[in-house]
Amino acid sequence: MFLFTALAGWSWSQKGHDVTAYIAEQHLTPQARAAVDSLLEGKSMVYWANWLDNASHTPEYAYSKTWHYKNVNDGVRYEEMAPNPNGDAVTAIKSRIEILKDPATSYADKQLALKILIHVMGDLHQPMHMGHATDLGGNRVKIKYFGRDKNLHGVWDSDLVESAHKWSYTEWQQQLDRVSLEAEAAYVQGSIDDWAKQTLAIATEVYNAIPAGTDLRYDDIARWSPIIENQLLAAGLRLAYVLNGIF
Repeated sequence: MFLFTALAGWSWSQKGHDVTAYIAEQHLTPQARAAVDSLLEGKSMVYWANWLDNASHTPEYAYSKTWHYKNVNDGVRYEEMAPNPNGDAVTAIKSRIEILKDPATSYADKQLALKILIHVMGDLHQPMHMGHATDLGGNRVKIKYFGRDKNLHGVWDSDLVESAHKWSYTEWQQQLDRVSLEAEAAYVQGSIDDWAKQTLAIATEVYNAIPAGTDLRYDDIARWSPIIENQLLAAGLRLAYVLNGIF
């Protein structure tokens, strides 16, 4: 059974998607930047970073509802999880790349594919978007955050991100995007599936460390903030890498 994680929003908070898009913008080649600027008609990647969260709620783009995540249940290997017939984050990314690469694709279809790719690459790096179908990606795991009733998915979407740093998306980029060229190369190694598996490993760690009933507080922010920072940086660098390869 395939379930739609709708109870606590879709993905990283708006801040997380903005950070991913802005980091990616800083690493585009001149050729890729020109192509992206043309397809987005002068608007930035950040402008479109959160568009799909709203669009997926509309009849026109309802087909993309399941594209924000890829569920892998507890005890099931990544390769053995039955695919969602409506698609998932991994298949959405792969198919958008092929659409953008195809010289026969129309301008309008390339525009749409780019907007979707910008968003879903961020989603791929939010750990609970690789969560269990059985609990709606952590939406049914009831926890507390400084004594307030929350669920595991929602805390990872926004609470931990906003608690980690009170930065604008530009400040996030300025503080995180400082690694060496060698480190950048290491971040972008592997395939889309490899990147999904890395996020799945973090999701497994999260489930083990934060069972239902946990009350997250300052020590937990300190523990998870470096992982959030790493995931946002990885998402941005990988998005740029993919776009540079396409264009």
